[in-house]
Amino acid sequence: MKALIFAAGKGTRLKPFTDHHPKALAKVNGIPLLERNIRYLKGFGISDFVINIHHFGNQIVEFLKRNDDFGCRIEISDESEELLETGGGLVFARRLFDHGEDFLIMNADILTDLNINLFVDYHKKIKDFATLAVSDRESSRKLLFNEELVLRGWLNVQTGEQRLAEFNKGFRPLAFSGVHCINPVIFTKIKRTGKFSIMEEYLDLMHTEHIHGFLHDSILVDVGKPESIAAAEKYFK
Repeated sequence: MKALIFAAGKGTRLKPFTDHHPKALAKVNGIPLLERNIRYLKGFGISDFVINIHHFGNQIVEFLKRNDDFGCRIEISDESEELLETGGGLVFARRLFDHGEDFLIMNADILTDLNINLFVDYHKKIKDFATLAVSDRESSRKLLFNEELVLRGWLNVQTGEQRLAEFNKGFRPLAFSGVHCINPVIFTKIKRTGKFSIMEEYLDLMHTEHIHGFLHDSILVDVGKPESIAAAEKYFK
């Protein structure tokens, strides 16, 4: 299976580090996030990667070259001209995935010990075009699922704003873990072009398609802010 690692973002919450570096190279216990996630996915047999770049993207290219791509096959999806966000970035990288095989997507600033094999097996069993890893943890925004763990809405916890596919029948709020398993048929379903969030597309598609959540209780740290690096260092040595 091939994996797409989103490493293009500006990482504004990680300033001042990201004033001069890409967030994917922020270190947790001396090891850059990108290296940690490549090695993490390699542990599940994934050695074929696409990495998208924008903010100080040349530093990522040089980092990979210095480390011989960590013994993997790595292709770069270069968004230097325009940062396309997660949805636009996925569509931009389409040529590298359009081979009929499922693939994994992961945010570079997520650290987790989620069992990827169980996640992929679940995705293949339900045969959705997209499966989202989710967990019951604190988050300012939650995805809403029915009893079958099918996506039915979105909630802003702070403001109470909701986007729903149907009346909220006590839907379960769960936090997205930044890891998806995708079938390339998704490229025929995405309607947006240019710069957009893949989550916006999921929230449109939930009205007509089944998008399942995969509930896990694994360790997960969103290393988006300087203080979260300290939190991650307690779990990831």
